[in-house]
Amino acid sequence: MQPHIRFSRPLIILGLAVTLAAWAGPGPRPDSNLRLATVSITQAEAADARQFEPILLNQAQNKVADARELIDREEYREAERLLEQAAVDAQLAGARSETEKARRAVEEINANIENLRRQLEMDQQ
Repeated sequence: MQPHIRFSRPLIILGLAVTLAAWAGPGPRPDSNLRLATVSITQAEAADARQFEPILLNQAQNKVADARELIDREEYREAERLLEQAAVDAQLAGARSETEKARRAVEEINANIENLRRQLEMDQQ
């Protein structure tokens, strides 16, 4: 066997082992995902999601709490997945809340218009 082949096989195997170990590691801490999920929840609360979408908002908060526990255990990939879901849940809760507030505002405007029409009709008689 040639000397360069004898030394290259163990190096290739070592390289593959190091690569596999790197892939199997916990990955980077999902700090930016945690910030995004937290900000999304705060924005949803500001949009009155607690009133209009409390279940979805609570789900987002629970996912953040679960993700924090996973981060403490250095299970970063699973934590990142939960934090992404939490951010989306919170954003959806905020959007639904804004939609409901807009729908109610339209109803109020339409009711006011109808009242004005009735008053005009009474004044014309």
